[in-house]
Amino acid sequence: MIRHLVWLKKSKVVLLKGSFRYKIRLTVKKLEFFDRNDRKAEIHMKNEKLLKIVFTGIFAALSYVVFTFLQIKIPLPGGDATSIHLGNAVCVLGALLLGGVYGGLGGAIGMTIGDLFDPVYVVYAPKTFILKFCIGLITGLIAHKIAHISTETDTKKVYKWSLIAAVGGLLFNVVFDPLFGYFYKLAILGKPAAEVTLAWNVASTSINAVTSTVVAVLVYNAVRPALKKSGLFFSI
Repeated sequence: MIRHLVWLKKSKVVLLKGSFRYKIRLTVKKLEFFDRNDRKAEIHMKNEKLLKIVFTGIFAALSYVVFTFLQIKIPLPGGDATSIHLGNAVCVLGALLLGGVYGGLGGAIGMTIGDLFDPVYVVYAPKTFILKFCIGLITGLIAHKIAHISTETDTKKVYKWSLIAAVGGLLFNVVFDPLFGYFYKLAILGKPAAEVTLAWNVASTSINAVTSTVVAVLVYNAVRPALKKSGLFFSI
């Protein structure tokens, strides 16, 4: 009887030791699993960030080309000029696809470079960078922070909110682009020239806003499915 009791006690000890070892192995495996997942997530985030930087460069080049070579320049009094172009559409499209910061940077960098290479627009380069970056920030804020269109599955909602976001970003530009230009010209050229150019700038900026809204929203909703299939669509 005593031998049986001793044997049972030893068996329990062995079982407990075996169970404890099993739990340790299981815990180690779980830790390894989570560690692998964390590393995969970290690699994915790094790859996504790199892709966004690459796309930012592409949008910068695209905005430069569209603004510089596809614009209709209108000469104004005092050696100034305004233009009809689709550069702002690139800002909006970039913000819808990449988020406000990356999209805004792409459009702002491209059009600022365009200004720097143009003797008429070179003095407006700082203004261009700030305003175009703000277009992207506002568009991205509405599209991704308020509406979350990158994770939305309802195509009607995506279309509606991409339109609202584009209008919000470009409405900001319609108000502040002519105002900034007006006060700058008021200081440099005087009141009469500033008032004449203000009217033309309001008209051209408004036309640009309408055409850029239409183009950016249509292109975004057209390329969105293809980008999702190719794995190049970003959830923001």
